Parts: sequence; structure tokens; C-alpha cells
Amino acid sequence: MTSVPTTKKDDRGEETPPADATNATATAAGTAAAERFSPRRAALAAAAGTAIEYYEFGVYGYLAVILGPQFFPGDNPTASLLATLAIFGSAFLVRPLGGIVLGRLGDRVGRRPVLIVTVVGMGCATAAVGLLPTAKTVGLAAPAALLLVRLTQGFFAGGEVTGSATYLAESSPPGKRGFFGAFTPVGVALGGGTAALVAGVVTAVLSDEQMAAYGWRIPFLLSLPLVGVALVARNRLEDSQAFLAEKEQDTTAKAPLTEVLTRHRGSVVRVTLLAIGSNCGYWVGLIFMNAYLTKELGYSTSGTFWIMAGISYFVACLMPLFGGLSDRWGRKKVIAIGFTGYAVLVIPTMLVMGLGSFPLAVAAMVVLALPMPIVQSVTYPTYAELFPTRVRYTGLSISFNLGTIVGGGLTPYLATWLTSTTGNLLAPGYLLMAAAVIALLTLRTVAEPSRGELA
Repeated sequence: MTSVPTTKKDDRGEETPPADATNATATAAGTAAAERFSPRRAALAAAAGTAIEYYEFGVYGYLAVILGPQFFPGDNPTASLLATLAIFGSAFLVRPLGGIVLGRLGDRVGRRPVLIVTVVGMGCATAAVGLLPTAKTVGLAAPAALLLVRLTQGFFAGGEVTGSATYLAESSPPGKRGFFGAFTPVGVALGGGTAALVAGVVTAVLSDEQMAAYGWRIPFLLSLPLVGVALVARNRLEDSQAFLAEKEQDTTAKAPLTEVLTRHRGSVVRVTLLAIGSNCGYWVGLIFMNAYLTKELGYSTSGTFWIMAGISYFVACLMPLFGGLSDRWGRKKVIAIGFTGYAVLVIPTMLVMGLGSFPLAVAAMVVLALPMPIVQSVTYPTYAELFPTRVRYTGLSISFNLGTIVGGGLTPYLATWLTSTTGNLLAPGYLLMAAAVIALLTLRTVAEPSRGELA
């Protein structure tokens, strides 16, 4: 016969629920909390939001050759492309400002609310590009409006990928920060791959005239449904337990920026230099190569987009593998392998791309992309590990975004400018080699961050 739990009365004579019911409620609450703090859920939510950021930057980079005449018409295609890439770089210049503002909010208010703001801000600004008038209709107001939207994108981007890396580092179980931290760059690769896929589909379906008339707008407008997916994923999360512990103990930083610049300058310099190398590997090694293969070498535009999409999805699958490997081997050893790969492979692969065979160019791009999952997957958790919890969001946002100015914002422009002025098609490769060497030298000054708990 089943017993019926009875209620008891407390000191005030009020009934209290039975112990079994109380325990069941506590267990259910604990299960729900554990689910919200699940590293897997955190990894998926982080990757979804970061994908939005790099989808936008990828779409802009892939369509730069088409966007140029829309906002900077003229008889010189190279000058038009350079102007478009200059606007592209402007978004990187404002990222440190966004990092300071959003990073401070993340360290003071919490990681989760800022991550929701960044994904909405990035997505709306991306869609706005697809609604802009062109120079043909409004003249100089068109590039001015493009610049304004790009600055807005850069501001929100300043707190997106760094917030994702911060949240994942603090949500990962001991000994697995490399594996789960790799899902931030998984979002990077998925966003870039989706950008290439969408660009490839649109350019394959539409004619050149249709692309110039309205087709270039479609990839930007498609960011809105992606924002909805990311927003749902992030809205179901709670803040990281590490941050909540700091908040509960009232030890959150009162002035995160000041603390970072006075107590953690060494970490700022190290992350900045490493970020130059990792960003250069992505923006030159993948995004710029799109313009290189199509504009300089004359390969098919839509075919090149398919290559970039396939490579991006391929490296996304490899990233958790290398992230997990860094938990066993150590971050420094794995990162060094990746940057060495960039330095050794970039010139030979570019020479193969120039042989005039599209299949050989595809094979060369695949080889050049091999260091990317190694570097990207392991540097992101490493960046987060170099700062303490109380200022991690701010410190990471400042240093990483400074690195993106050089490695991401300037290198596509410099690569195009060097190629056009010197006539040397290998100039972008030398840029990537230099960035990789700087990163390798910086890595020697970093203490192995994978051992032990987060500070």
C-alpha cells in the first residue's frame, strides 16, 4: 500500500511540504540549473552567435568585388576594390571601442545579457547593409551610409567573439577548456562557410547584371533568420558560474579597464600579437584568397565560393579535435604547429594556385587551410586563460580587437595594395608569413595556460 506523504507544521503552526516533495523540487531545480549551465549548450549557443559575426564579415569580404562598383563607381576596378576594403577595415578600427564598452558591461553586469545584445546588434546592422541605397541613386551619401553601418557592426563585434570565448572558458569542466573553447572558432568557420555558400548560390543562380542590380543584397538580408536562431539559443542560458561566484562574493572589478591596463599589460600585449597572427591566417589565408583566385588568377567566382564554403565546413569539423588535443598536449605546442604550418605552406601553395589549373588551385587551398583549425581552435581558449575572471571579458576584448585591426582589418587592404603596386602576386603570402613568425616569437613568452583552474 502506497504511503501518502504528510505535511508538518513549523514553529509558527504553518504547514510545510513533506520532505520528499521538498527534495524532489530541489532536485528538479538543480537539474534545470545544471542543464542551463551545460557546457554543450553553452558551446552551441556561443558558436551560433559567433557564426552571425563572421557570416557578415565573410559576406562582405566575398562580395567586395561586386560591392565596389555599387558604392565606389569608376573606371578603375582596383581603386574601387581598395575603397571597398577600406570601408571593410573601418569596422575593425571601432572594435576596440566596442570591446571596452561591452567588455566592461560583461565584467560588471554579466556575460549573458551582453552576448544577447551583441548578436542582435550585429544581425540588425548586417541586414541594414542589404537595404542601403547605392551611389547611382544617392551619390556620396551611399558610401557614407555604408561606413556608418560598418562602424555599427564593428562596435557590436567588439564584444561578440570575445564574450563567447570568455563564456565558454568559464563554462567548461576542468581539463576540457580546449575542447569546449574550440566551439567559438567553430562558429567563426561556420559563419564564414555559410557566407561563402550563400554567395555561391546567389552568384550561380543570378546573372552578373542581376547581382549588380539587387542580388548582392540577398546574403545580407538573410542574416535576420540566423539572428533568430542564435537569440533563441543564447536566451536559454544562465551566466557562467565563475562570474556568478565573483558577483556573489562582491569581487567583480569596479573599473575593469583600469585594472587590465595597470595589472595585466603583459597579457594584453601577448594576446594582441597572437591575435594578429590568427586573424591574418583567417582573413588572408581564406577570405582574401577569394579575391586572389578570382580577380588576380581569373578563376570562376561561383566555383571559388564553393571551395571556400567546403573548406570552412571542413575546418569547423576539425576544430574540436585540435582543441581537445591541446588539453592533452598543452596549448603552446599545438598552437606552434599551426603557425609553423602557415609560415611554411603559404608561398608554395600560392605558387601552385598560379599554375592555371583549377583542380590544383583547390588542392592548394585545402593544404593552405590545414593550419587554420589548429590555430583558431586553440588560440581562443588560450586568450581567455590569460586573464582572471574579474576582468576577463574586458581584457580579452581590448587585446583581441587590437589584434584584429592589424590581422583582420588592414591585411586584406595591404595585400591588395601590395599586389597592385608591386605586381608580385605572392605579397599576401609574405604578410601571412610575417604574422606567423611574430606569433611564434610571442608564444615563447607565454606560460602554458592549460594546466589548473581559471584564475
